[in-house]
Amino acid sequence: MSTPQESSKNQQYLNIVLDIAIRITVIAVIVISCLKIFSPFLLAVVWGIIMAIALYPVFLGIKRSVGQRNRLAGSLFILISLAVVLVPTVLLTESLVDGSVELVHRVESGTLVIPPPPENVQTWPVIGESTYKTWLSASNDMRATAAKLAPQLAELGAKLASALAGVGGAVVHTVFALIIAGILMMTSQGGSRAAHAIARRLAGEHGPAMVDLASDTIRSVVKGVILVALIQGLMSAVGLWVAGVPGVGLWALLVMVVAVIQLPPILILGPIAIWVFSANDSTAIAVGFLIWSLIVSGSDSFLKPMFLGRGVRVPMLVILIGAIGGMLQAGVLGLFIGPVILSIGYTLFTAWVAEEGLIPKSQTTAADAGD
Repeated sequence: MSTPQESSKNQQYLNIVLDIAIRITVIAVIVISCLKIFSPFLLAVVWGIIMAIALYPVFLGIKRSVGQRNRLAGSLFILISLAVVLVPTVLLTESLVDGSVELVHRVESGTLVIPPPPENVQTWPVIGESTYKTWLSASNDMRATAAKLAPQLAELGAKLASALAGVGGAVVHTVFALIIAGILMMTSQGGSRAAHAIARRLAGEHGPAMVDLASDTIRSVVKGVILVALIQGLMSAVGLWVAGVPGVGLWALLVMVVAVIQLPPILILGPIAIWVFSANDSTAIAVGFLIWSLIVSGSDSFLKPMFLGRGVRVPMLVILIGAIGGMLQAGVLGLFIGPVILSIGYTLFTAWVAEEGLIPKSQTTAADAGD
């Protein structure tokens, strides 16, 4: 039988547990409510933070050119970056629409030329025989083949329309993200102090070093992966436009997607080069486009070392998983955000495990000597 003193202690423990449970519940309700309210803007804010960190040196250059006027530099950055994003987007969208209309017209009129398939297509596993027959039928009579495949083409068109809607949503998020990035750059000193304070609260003395490491990782991945993919996409767009390929915007976007997931752009440009040889009357243009495609596909071999410099090195498998996972979770925008987020997690995790880059060597040596 418990004594009155023990009963009093038990009651105190129950009161403490109840008090903690109520506090945790209230905090959880507030956090969940905030997340639900904030969730529509989450992608844009995360994308804005990534671009603010990656493009901060650009902002500093603009700031120096306008006499260290912070607000003017931020406003100019927003205007210039929006122009850089929106002008190519409008041009590529117009090209994509015009190319799609022309492609449909050529299919309906029977003027679309498809080269006959190579004989080795039949040796492809699983799909070789059916692919060869369909390809051969299309090369002989494109109009009849299109009528035969009308249901499949309609389904493909619906998927393409959905994909284009996703691209449009990504552009809208990017516009908001650039505005957010400009505002964050104008308040960079306060933001840096807040980030270091939060990190110190979460990770103790190693927190500020983790923030710096995450910033370096963002700049490295953005420059070495995303920027290289954008350059390859623009280079391919120039070659496609010169060669007169319909749907330049779509093919350039596919090249960017392939480049982000660390696959060679020749996977997209190679079949197009074959089509150019069969459909273009000028052999010089066809040969030039093939050479240009090979240059675009191999350009990452010198672009990545140029932009990565001494940045943080992240395994390509991490980039690949981040790109695919991000695209599955958040569409086209996730294709660019995913590699950055996963690279940050990978870098911080490996640094935490090895305790390298988080603790200065002098402190580590002193601690080892003390032991």
